[in-house]
Amino acid sequence: MELLERTIAEIGELDQSIMEQAKVRLDNLTKPVGSLGDLEKLAIKLAGIRGELYPDFNQKVHIVMAGDHGVAGEGVSAFPQEVTTQMVHNFINNGAAINVLAAEVGAELRVVDIGMIDTIDDQTLIQKKIKNGTDNMVYGPAMTEIEAVRALEVGIEVAHKAIDEGANLISTGEVGIGNTTPSSAILAVLSDLDLKEIVGIGTGLDSKGLNNKINTIEKAIKTNTPDPQNALDILAKVGGLEIAGMAGVMLGAASRNTPVILDGLISTAAALIASQLSPELRDYLIPSHKSSEPGHIKIYEKLGLEPFIDLKMRLGEGTGAVLAIPFVEASISILKNMATFEEAGVSQG
Repeated sequence: MELLERTIAEIGELDQSIMEQAKVRLDNLTKPVGSLGDLEKLAIKLAGIRGELYPDFNQKVHIVMAGDHGVAGEGVSAFPQEVTTQMVHNFINNGAAINVLAAEVGAELRVVDIGMIDTIDDQTLIQKKIKNGTDNMVYGPAMTEIEAVRALEVGIEVAHKAIDEGANLISTGEVGIGNTTPSSAILAVLSDLDLKEIVGIGTGLDSKGLNNKINTIEKAIKTNTPDPQNALDILAKVGGLEIAGMAGVMLGAASRNTPVILDGLISTAAALIASQLSPELRDYLIPSHKSSEPGHIKIYEKLGLEPFIDLKMRLGEGTGAVLAIPFVEASISILKNMATFEEAGVSQG
C-alpha cells in the first residue's frame, strides 16, 4: 500500500507555462489557428505532461498484462479459458497482431503474467503473478483488497522500470479470456447506465451468450455490492488482475511525467479505476481508438476523452493503443518542425 500511496501523491498538475508556450507557437504556425484540431490539443497536452516544449518519444514501450478470470466459468466468452495461455505463447513467439503492430510503430513489447492460471517458463515473459486467476465474482469477490493493491503496485513497478530504462511513452494492453465482463461490471458500478447499453459481445458471443453475460454481471454486482465511492472495493469485488495491473501502469507513468496511451474497453476500465484513485491522472491519459464494444465510448465520456481512430476493432492486446502512437509523434513534429508565418515569410490573416 505504501508504494501505491506514494505514487498517487507524486502525480501533479501539468506544466501550464510550457502548455501556453506550445499554444502560442501553434497559433503562429503557417495555418489557420486551430485548423489541425485535436492534433494541436494533443501536442499541448504532451508538452505539459513532459514539461518541455518539444518532448521526444523515441523510446516507446507497450505493456501487455495477462490474467485469467474465474467468471469465465459462467460461459461469458466465445473462447475457452486456455486461450489466454495460448495467446501469451503467441506473443512470446512474435505471432500475434500486437507483435506486428508494435514492431510497425517501433514500440518495445513487454508481456507481464500478473494472474494467469498457467505458468509459462520463458525469460521473455515478466513474471509478476499475484494468483492463478481471479475467483468467480458471481459467488464472491474476484480477489481480496490486498491482492488488488498488490496488482496495482505490480503495474507501478513495471511502469517505473520501463521509464528508468529510458521509456518516454507507454501504451497499455491486456489478454485474459472473459475480461470484458469485469470491465463492463466496473463501468456499471461507476455509472447509472443500464447493462444492456454497455455490455457487448466481446470476442463474438451470439444473442443468447450476450444475455447470459448481462445476467452474470447483474449477479456479480448483486452478490458483492461494490461501493461506487471506493475504487479498491470495486476492483477487488468485480475487477481483474490485469485490469489492476494496467491501472497501476497508468499511475506509475503519470507519477514520472510520462504519457500513457489507452486501448479498448478493458484498458479504459482500468483508467476509470486509476482516475478514481487519482483524479489528476486523467491529464496524463491519451485516447486511441473507439472499439465496437458499446461501453467503450461511455468510459471515454466519463474520462473526458475522445478517441482518434474508429476502425471497428475489438481485439484487445493494446492493438488500438499502438496505432495511436503515430498521432503522438506527428503532433510534436508539427509543433517542432512546421514554420511560423514569420519564418516562412507568409502573410498572416
